[in-house]
Amino acid sequence: MTRLRHKFNAKPTDYQGVRYASKKEAHYAMELDLRVKAGEVLFYLSQVPFDLPGNTKYRADFMEFWADGSVHIIDVKGLRTPEYKTKKRMVEALYPVKIEER
Repeated sequence: MTRLRHKFNAKPTDYQGVRYASKKEAHYAMELDLRVKAGEVLFYLSQVPFDLPGNTKYRADFMEFWADGSVHIIDVKGLRTPEYKTKKRMVEALYPVKIEER
């Protein structure tokens, strides 16, 4: 049986019963859980959709709600594709957010 490879060599990884697109993304979720336990982060959401023109969506990997009242939109990236760069610019132009990359 042949295994399919992700086009960017990302290895889907399970963490706490959730399947993440890559080891890097799963590891970041683990870090967020530690920050929640430490009280730095109140909670977080994953795969948060943003509607874009042309019936297109951008999904942020994480939206973090910090104890200091700030909200952070995070994208865990291994490779910044042209499509990602375009969607990031569109989200930041249409919504009052700044996407942070990890």
